[in-house]
Amino acid sequence: MMIENSQHTAVLKETLSDKEEIFEKWRNTVGLFLGPLVALAVYLMDMPSLSQKAHILAAILSWTVVWWVCEPIPLAMSALFSSVLCVIFSVADAKTVFAPYADPIIYLFLGSFMLAKAMKIHGLDKRFAYGIMSIKSVGNSTGRILFAFGLICALLSMWISNTASTAMMFPIAVGIVSAMADISLKETGKQVNPLKLRFGTGMMLMAAYAASAGGIATPVGTPPNLIGIAMIEKFCGVKIAFFQWMSFAFPLFLFLFGLLYFLMYYLHKPEVAYIEGASEFVAEQHANLGKWTRGQKNVLICFLITVTLWLIPGVLAVLYGNTSPAAASYSKMMPEGVAAVIGASLLFLLPVDWKTRKFTISWIQASQIDWGTLLLFGGGITLGSLMFETKLAEIVGTSLLRITGATSVWGITFSAIFIAILVSETSSNTASANMVIPVMIALAQAAGVNPIPPAIGATIGASWGFMLPVSTPPNAIVYGSGMVPITAMLRAGIFFDILGGLLIWAGLYILLPMVGLA
Repeated sequence: MMIENSQHTAVLKETLSDKEEIFEKWRNTVGLFLGPLVALAVYLMDMPSLSQKAHILAAILSWTVVWWVCEPIPLAMSALFSSVLCVIFSVADAKTVFAPYADPIIYLFLGSFMLAKAMKIHGLDKRFAYGIMSIKSVGNSTGRILFAFGLICALLSMWISNTASTAMMFPIAVGIVSAMADISLKETGKQVNPLKLRFGTGMMLMAAYAASAGGIATPVGTPPNLIGIAMIEKFCGVKIAFFQWMSFAFPLFLFLFGLLYFLMYYLHKPEVAYIEGASEFVAEQHANLGKWTRGQKNVLICFLITVTLWLIPGVLAVLYGNTSPAAASYSKMMPEGVAAVIGASLLFLLPVDWKTRKFTISWIQASQIDWGTLLLFGGGITLGSLMFETKLAEIVGTSLLRITGATSVWGITFSAIFIAILVSETSSNTASANMVIPVMIALAQAAGVNPIPPAIGATIGASWGFMLPVSTPPNAIVYGSGMVPITAMLRAGIFFDILGGLLIWAGLYILLPMVGLA
């Protein structure tokens, strides 16, 4: 679901080599001083086309972008600090600047985070994972194991964080790869290092890449999706419902997952076709989970109620039309944020043990969710709003229009996808979305074309960083396994970035007109 940006640096410190840690410290330190210096340089530039407020905002934005890329302080605090600077330098008043921090979509984040936390606390995510892996048709085939393993990572990350999904599946992959090494020892009499197996590299990369790819399929799968949906509603006046997003994003994900499986299998061809004992290992782990607990049942109830509430508007639209009184009334009464809060509230009402008044989740547990992403989202929406209010976005969009030469809606969408992918390689997906989406909307509006396809292209592209350990926490986690050489990640990442980007463009070109968004 959500990549925990506040944990990004912590994950990297645990997994990177000494040289890479030195680079990270250098990046953080340089960024600390470079941010304000770049802001000062931008402010001192002669920009007659900008108003005074737009000029100041450009300086603040440049400072924030440098800090988002270099991370000298947590991303959430960079976003919050940018909001403070906007008030101090009179870009807007405090009420206007901080209003986006209470945007209804913030509560969609909040409720989703609590549901994901409850899943992890009660082990519902593991039960789903081992349940699917123990299906007989998966068996001992390395190809089917890789496929099922990746599919589980992707399905989980549609609802829980990409990082949590990868971290949970990581030990399962290690166990299966170790089983392969044991089999090789029995068959050849030679000791095989699991860290050197091609299949191990493929499994690790599949865990990271599938988790990130799965996040695009639902609005709550990853923060850029909700950022894009919020910005499209705010700046384009079009509300994308939960069901409508899934109606194009889920089919797109299926094609992307097919590409991912093909790449992972053929770039890291398994040493053997079958792993005797793999199914037994999974079955044993599944059996160790025991019977369904009351907590797991409660979380499943809350989750299903929430998803049902999210999907009802789409069903009403299909049955009665988007403009029907029933669909309009329900959307007004039960927006996605309210549905998420209802689901989260039920966690505090359904008891695990009534005698001791123990409920499905406690406030101490719920308060451990990633509050930083909420701040980062609020700060990003604030900057995007102010860019449009001061006309800065329009001027940047017009300038980019001249530079890129893209004038058609699909030409701009192509640029949006690959610019977002490039930015996401060195920045968090949330920061990338906050940087690229408003600019692409402005670029499309300056060209006089529909801004929704470019905005969606930038939204999905922001989650498509696969080349480097620093690109996403899932990448960092699997890199730390020792099974993924940096060259293997670069090679697989370049292929998936480029081919995936092209497939995203083609998929949006076909699917968005079918759902009324192009």
